[in-house]
Amino acid sequence: MYKCILVATDGSDLSQLAVSSGVDLAKLTGAKLVIVKIVPFYARTYFEGSMPVSMDDQAEIEQRWVDESQAIVDAAKAQAETKDVQAKAVVVKSDLVAEGIIAAATQHEADLIIMASHGRRGLKRLLLGSETQQVLTHSHTPVLILR
Repeated sequence: MYKCILVATDGSDLSQLAVSSGVDLAKLTGAKLVIVKIVPFYARTYFEGSMPVSMDDQAEIEQRWVDESQAIVDAAKAQAETKDVQAKAVVVKSDLVAEGIIAAATQHEADLIIMASHGRRGLKRLLLGSETQQVLTHSHTPVLILR
């Protein structure tokens, strides 16, 4: 059925549901699991929403984000391995979360993407956007959305 399942996580309780479901589905189908977290680059200018900091500080902040993200995907990988599911932990640096998820799915030849959605509606959805909606709209890989 599935050979490779990609699970996107941001470390939240809601995305933990996606990780747990991904582990269970991978176990059921014998698929390998790729657990991915997207890390943005530090905004370089005031107009992008950043405070002016030195290049060294920017690099330090980005490295801290990568380290924190690696800990999240490593914990998810350990969760998968306790259920005898082959898993890979991946951190992708991209300012566009949806594009990073889709690119990771393509790179790892995933045949399913699993991710969580907050289920926002109306003005909140319009103002906050939806990475899940972007993945669902632009991915050529099937997407399973959990709420």
